[in-house]
Amino acid sequence: MSTTLASGSSEVGRLARSVLGIFKLRIGVMIMVTGLVGALVAPTASLGVGQWLVLAMSVLMASASAGAFNQYYEFESDARMGRTRNRAFVTGALRRRPLWLAVMAAMLAGAVAAAWQVLNPLAAIFVFLGAFFYGVVYTVWLKRRTWLNIVVGGLAGSFAVLAGAAAVDTQIGALPGLLAVTLFLWTPPHFWSLAIANEAEYAAAGVPMLPVVVGPERAAQAVFVSAVLLVAGSLLPVAFGAGLVYLLCSVAGGTYFVYRAWQLTRSVNRGTAIGSFLASIVQLSAVLVGASVDAWLR
Repeated sequence: MSTTLASGSSEVGRLARSVLGIFKLRIGVMIMVTGLVGALVAPTASLGVGQWLVLAMSVLMASASAGAFNQYYEFESDARMGRTRNRAFVTGALRRRPLWLAVMAAMLAGAVAAAWQVLNPLAAIFVFLGAFFYGVVYTVWLKRRTWLNIVVGGLAGSFAVLAGAAAVDTQIGALPGLLAVTLFLWTPPHFWSLAIANEAEYAAAGVPMLPVVVGPERAAQAVFVSAVLLVAGSLLPVAFGAGLVYLLCSVAGGTYFVYRAWQLTRSVNRGTAIGSFLASIVQLSAVLVGASVDAWLR
């Protein structure tokens, strides 16, 4: 009996991990945080507890629905890539049925409806656009057609910031607007670094990521230039009221990312590409922490 119960518990645990895995919750949580920071840096951040909760959950649910759709739609190319071949729709841990599309649509509709009802229509529209740009514009329209896929698709993260800002005030201020620009500039060097590390897999899957199209060396140069532009853009909020904490965090995180991106140009290999990829996460985290602390101090 105990063996049977243990086996059943193990199966339930595996199923739960499979279900949670298709929603890309780690990415979703980061996008949720950007939405909350977008609200924090708005000049008149005055949401109630319930509104903060709805903002967080609506952005997270919309992101999760888009992430699940990405895995549902991309299951064939995922099977040809080492880092994605163990995803649930590829392995059969979850059967790829149309019912999943209904679940994803319901999640997105619920997220947008909650934001519309509790926040305001503009915030709800931004919540929708974030999921739409990742799920449809990037995954369906651009990913297999052009190396610009991740550039345009990067707007998905920017919309989360704008959703947070709009939840506070439909007149988007300079600080959240510039933070949204920072998210847009961040996405290409972040994903191109990862694409360099996995260039052979993207080529095998037929996905025209930048290093597949122009080669890893030229892509590394693009990562470095993009990182420099990102850091320059991340400093612009200082001219519009961001304080010393934000400045120090942006400079520290940005310097580290630029250094790692420069190392990538000097020696293009998987190790330096992953180093640049991880440094981009450090840079974004530093910007978000700096913006949050600065807003709290104000």
